[in-house]
Amino acid sequence: MKTFCGRANPTTGAMEWVEEDENYDYHQEIARSRYADMLHDKDRNTKYYQGIRAAVSRVKERGEKAIVLDIGTGTGLLSMMAAAAGADFCYAIEVFKPMANAAVKIVEKNGFRDKIKVINKHSTEVTVGPDGDMQCRANILVTELFDTELIGEGALPTYEHAHKYLVQEGCEAVPHRATVYVQLVESKRMWSWNKLFPVRVEAEDGEKIIVSPSEVEKCPGVPSVCDIQLNQMPSSDFTILSDVVTMFSVDFSKPVRSASACYRVQLEPVRSGKAQIVLSWWDIDMDPSGTINCTMAPYWVKSTSASQWRDHWMQCVYFLPNEEPVLQGEQLYLTACRDEYSVWYKLQKAREEENKADVRVESPVCRCQAHLLWNRPRFGQLNDQNRTCQYVKSLMKVLKADSVCLCVSDGSLLPVLAHHLGAQQVFTLENSAVSCSVMQKFFKANNLEDKIKIIEARPELLTPSHLKDQKISVLVGEPFFTTSLLPWHNLYFWYARTAVSRHLTSDATVLPQSASLHMMIVEFQDLWRIRSPCGTCEGFDVRTMDDMIQNSLNFRESKEAEPHPLWEYPCKSLSDPQQVLTFDFRETVPPHGLSTEGSVHLLRKGQSHGAVLWMEYHLTADISISTGLTQISNEKGNCEWNPHCKQAVYFFSSVTESQTLSEFSTAVKYAINFDTKTGEIAMDFKLLETTG
Repeated sequence: MKTFCGRANPTTGAMEWVEEDENYDYHQEIARSRYADMLHDKDRNTKYYQGIRAAVSRVKERGEKAIVLDIGTGTGLLSMMAAAAGADFCYAIEVFKPMANAAVKIVEKNGFRDKIKVINKHSTEVTVGPDGDMQCRANILVTELFDTELIGEGALPTYEHAHKYLVQEGCEAVPHRATVYVQLVESKRMWSWNKLFPVRVEAEDGEKIIVSPSEVEKCPGVPSVCDIQLNQMPSSDFTILSDVVTMFSVDFSKPVRSASACYRVQLEPVRSGKAQIVLSWWDIDMDPSGTINCTMAPYWVKSTSASQWRDHWMQCVYFLPNEEPVLQGEQLYLTACRDEYSVWYKLQKAREEENKADVRVESPVCRCQAHLLWNRPRFGQLNDQNRTCQYVKSLMKVLKADSVCLCVSDGSLLPVLAHHLGAQQVFTLENSAVSCSVMQKFFKANNLEDKIKIIEARPELLTPSHLKDQKISVLVGEPFFTTSLLPWHNLYFWYARTAVSRHLTSDATVLPQSASLHMMIVEFQDLWRIRSPCGTCEGFDVRTMDDMIQNSLNFRESKEAEPHPLWEYPCKSLSDPQQVLTFDFRETVPPHGLSTEGSVHLLRKGQSHGAVLWMEYHLTADISISTGLTQISNEKGNCEWNPHCKQAVYFFSSVTESQTLSEFSTAVKYAINFDTKTGEIAMDFKLLETTG
């Protein structure tokens, strides 16, 4: 049996279906799962255990047997907590077969085989009765079905079904309730992830302003939640406009309705400003009295300084459909609407509200297509005026009055810059109908539709007639391609440059002229936890799960780097950044691979959790753009990263195999190989220690 997996091909810039071993999908699912992160979440686990103990006690005090239903059991942890707390029997439901198999082993290993039955089904398929999966309905409902948005993993329909068919009326529930909180803020930084600001270009004949089409201006964007580590957002990047208010709560011990609903709260701004963003998070009470509480509140709301780090539950950023000027003290109404899986918001002034009895707010739908072409970090990147300036400066150096320019990047503003900076003719190669449509709208909004020619063709299929029989004297790219996952996937520009070689003049300029791969050894403050084995969790042996994750990480012969937006994950550098490979775009892609090996010296004491890799693009001899490290901010080695790009993280086996991390490593040996046939980079690292 084989399975087909979608994967970006860096040599073609396209998504392709690749045939893989039938177990590939499931290994990826486990290797990249957040089970380790959840098991390391001490706050979550302790609170669940306290809540479960209390629920079992309440049932026992009533003289009843404690029968537990645990939906989405994963490792079986919550069921084992219940059994250890004195529950008479637990039904543990897990739909993902490899996980259910692991739960059976873990339950057995911890001595609970007689108390816990693992059922490998979706909870909606579970039957109750003498011949059913469950002998009787449960009187304690335990679940952990939540994501950052609370309801995105289908918690509401699951609870709705469980109350109808699987648990007794008046059952205990752990958690007992969830509450969603919101706060209204103004933030140019976050707003820049959803709208394109005017771009100012200083040209020889005065300042030009690139504007968005009104369709893009008015578009609410895409409905998917923007979940981030808000604790890494400095307070200088947003202005609080309202107090924190409770938006809605769900009592899990009573029947739950998953049907669409709206909630409305009254707000009074604490200061005047532009309402742009609704920040949101939730907390869960593990008991009816709310004394056992687990909260996702960000740093400026929490009373305690030490907050639990976690990556499986973060905070949400919602973009209001339009920016709304608000005045301190005026009456506003904030409406939250939800369906079974998502939430969205609308803000109204009190006077508008009086005219509308029923406030059904439509779910945001992107009709301008720009939000389908550009994700949120890409919007942020296009809005980065400093970055744009680097391209302007370098284009001014290379463009002449007779330049014929071809741009190869997805949905880029470079063609507009090239036109404004004096290129005689500008072509742009777009690889999809969506990018063609969006760029057409942009050119039209800026009165350039007859000045820049869009070519919808793959580079290798470019013909002289596409180019009006002209040769290209300046080939430009950011480079940026929507299919890129890892930093080096944008090297597709090099393959495209190779494919269009015959259309270039003999002295053509390529911008960027080259690229380089950089690397640095780091110690993460917390990110290492997502790949670190757990061993025991709240006294239960979960090593079976560790082994399963390790086995999946080893499933492919070579371990892979994984993309992470490191501005959200603090780390300190243990080595200097090092350039390890260079790619010369002035030449075509060579037939042979590029490889390098060496060692990097560690300057600071610390735990070498892994290597971070990123690309730098050398636009001209003296102007470069980094997609990774922007600076090492102090002598402790704290790093600052490009916030618009994901960097590649390669976790060392000392993290994934939980070896004792040595403070005495002095260097890291590396071997890095770029395969020009596949466009992929393979790497290997070894920690060297001093002896004696």
